[in-house]
Amino acid sequence: MEGVDADVPELVERLGSEEDAVRKMAAFKLQSSIGDPSFADVFISKGGLPRLRYLILHATGNTLAYSLTSFSRLLEVDKGWHYVNQDVVERVVELVVTHPLVNILRGAMAILGAIVAHQHSPATTSDQPGSFGFRALKPAVAIYPQFLEMLVSRLSSADHALCANALQLINALMRDAITNDGEAEWPKFIKKLQELGVIKAVYMLMQSTALQDLAHPLLEFQALTKVLLRKWRDIVVDLHKPEHRRALKGIHLASNPEKLPDPVEDGDDSKEKKHNPEKWRRLGFETETPSWEFEEAGYLGMMDLTDYVRRHGDAFSRLLLEQSTLPSKTRCPIARASLAVTSTLYDLFEVDKSDLEDARSYLALESRTSYDKIFKPLILQWSRLHLAGLQAFLRLWKATGAEREDFLKLVDLVRILLETVVGGASREKSIQEVEDEMQEYDSERLRQLQMELFELSYEHTWGHHLRQVRDELNHEALQFMKEQRIRCLLQGAWFSNHQVPKAEPDHSTEQDLKPSFRYAKLSHNRRYLHYADFDTKGDQDPGLDSLREILDLALVSSVASNVSATTPPSTRSSSSTVQPQSTTQITIHGYLPSSSSNKHTRNPSKATSHSQPSSTTSHNRNKEIPLLILHPSTHSQASEWLDGLLMLLGQQPLTNETKKLTNLVSEYGLKIRLLNVRFDEQGMDGGEGRAPEVPSREGLDEEYYYDMGGA
Repeated sequence: MEGVDADVPELVERLGSEEDAVRKMAAFKLQSSIGDPSFADVFISKGGLPRLRYLILHATGNTLAYSLTSFSRLLEVDKGWHYVNQDVVERVVELVVTHPLVNILRGAMAILGAIVAHQHSPATTSDQPGSFGFRALKPAVAIYPQFLEMLVSRLSSADHALCANALQLINALMRDAITNDGEAEWPKFIKKLQELGVIKAVYMLMQSTALQDLAHPLLEFQALTKVLLRKWRDIVVDLHKPEHRRALKGIHLASNPEKLPDPVEDGDDSKEKKHNPEKWRRLGFETETPSWEFEEAGYLGMMDLTDYVRRHGDAFSRLLLEQSTLPSKTRCPIARASLAVTSTLYDLFEVDKSDLEDARSYLALESRTSYDKIFKPLILQWSRLHLAGLQAFLRLWKATGAEREDFLKLVDLVRILLETVVGGASREKSIQEVEDEMQEYDSERLRQLQMELFELSYEHTWGHHLRQVRDELNHEALQFMKEQRIRCLLQGAWFSNHQVPKAEPDHSTEQDLKPSFRYAKLSHNRRYLHYADFDTKGDQDPGLDSLREILDLALVSSVASNVSATTPPSTRSSSSTVQPQSTTQITIHGYLPSSSSNKHTRNPSKATSHSQPSSTTSHNRNKEIPLLILHPSTHSQASEWLDGLLMLLGQQPLTNETKKLTNLVSEYGLKIRLLNVRFDEQGMDGGEGRAPEVPSREGLDEEYYYDMGGA
């Protein structure tokens, strides 16, 4: 401390030197020491402040830059406020407006930011009303009216420190205006800043690579944006206020209302305007008293609706004209839709949650990795997001053929759309990309997302019980598909027979060629597979009695096939169409007793085998041979017979078609349980409390089944 006391008088003396080089060196040394409160106290006690202020008012070049930096650091330690007067403020404002040097501008903006924000410091109070806050700058700003414009332009500077100081000053001005100005004054100041391009400039900074150097002022600007949105939302729409009344009148006039004739009584020159009974309802309000409908969205909702009408007046009036020809219940309530989108965005960005301090702590702990979680530059594009959300609502209303009672369902779809696209957008994603992506979502895709979110919410709440239900439904669906596939075998089917000559084609005869068709059918007891070969297909399918060949399924050891697991893109063919070139093949392998004759001597084509372990020792002693080869004509038929045979043998299905149908049945069952659909619910009982009429089974036998395969 004694060393400090010895150095400070010499430093103060050098600040008052007549030589500029000596003053410059003293100011340079001062800026690195003045941030220490103990040094600042000694500096002030030795009379250093008057000389420092003199340099601020009269010095130039680097001497001025060092002096400004020193004074700003002195204010940061809450010292020297009694030397902040109108001369200093005017000088610093002049430098911000007229001076081009970055090092001077940085110090000047830091001083102004400290002056504007000083009244918010709980440690000190001002004895001179109007000496601090934005009020202290207004006389100087009146002399230099381009101050705000120059200040906003500094946000595009390549110097990150200058950008940070400029944004800190803008934040201080905004917070002071919101806190201390009257209800009619602060909106004008905010509007002026927006017109100067502050939103666009800050939006670009949030998406830039310079985010780390500007993190704190950008985070504060984002928090102030939430404060503004919250403040606008909290303003109650009151038609006694001229600006509120003008806004509603502007919306009405933009709709091109139909002019009604003024009635004139006989013998009386007085005229009375006729009131349109649907003046406000035609715009999408529920009643003819629209002010109460802004209760949830407040003046923010009115601003969004007014902005949409002002920017897209022609589309607004044209839409109302189109809807005037529709029944009232199918008209889209534009005003209510606009207010709903405003409320949805308000909830999406958690405007009511003031998380500035928590976010700063998060920044300090995790640095760059948390930027995408903290910074939401899209909140600065509120108007464009509202417009995109409203246009999506109008598009979905038209696409779904919605009616008045479907309004809340459409609101829910738009909420899902905004949460998916806007809520899931990265920090670098542009507003144009967000708008384009929102255009790509149709009602079917949104409803699918809705069901997924619905299931996730149930999974989160009822996870254990839901997994148990899903397992049960999967088992039931698999049993259902097993029965359906086996019933396909019970019904029987035609297969094509490839005409394949024997090993010596020169000596082949007609007896060496196979017939053209093969018909196979499972017996009623599901133990035998009957089949026979035919030259042609008959008008009626053959019965079991006419199928001479019988395959005992107890002899089957495996089923091999070259059927792909996925469904190929192919067209469906009729049952009368012959496809002799089909290469799809199902081969049933098994063991025959040693005394039996083996007609199946030809090796099947290379295929995937699905084996069933043999239960008899004789099977192990004999060679496995192909017992039967089938050539399905379509992929659906191949799926039915391959999976039917596998499931009949107690194995799992192979083809994707069967798995897809199994999942479909399971998912529908789950949705029905989640929605708790009952036959006695509205819309399923004919409106009279009765169960729906079950179709009669008269004329049907036990082989009746549902054609889920679509073959």
